[in-house]
Amino acid sequence: MLADRLRSLRTSKTNFTQAEFAKKIEVARTTYAMYEQGNREPDYKTLKKIADFYDVSSDYLLGRSASEEKKTDEHKDDLRDPQTNLLFDGWLEMDDDQRKEALDFMEYLRSKKEKKGK
Repeated sequence: MLADRLRSLRTSKTNFTQAEFAKKIEVARTTYAMYEQGNREPDYKTLKKIADFYDVSSDYLLGRSASEEKKTDEHKDDLRDPQTNLLFDGWLEMDDDQRKEALDFMEYLRSKKEKKGK
């Protein structure tokens, strides 16, 4: 689904070559070609760049929505907050062990706060 949508958006909305679009989103042409062939998937940051460039939702790109329109919600500003994006990007870059360690640390902080409040 992603490969088809990428190819369709590129040819219908921009008529860019793969090389031209790859340059826009700052990836190698061969990498972008693999996205369109379905042999590779973009990371979160690249998927976001593509969605932003075409003004579509990442759900549309991933086939989770039939509509190209971005959903609006009351938390849109929160999602654009740089600290939120930094935390989310950091979470995506962690491996499973690092995520578990981060969750354990957050649980420790939560319990410490609860004890302090009693």
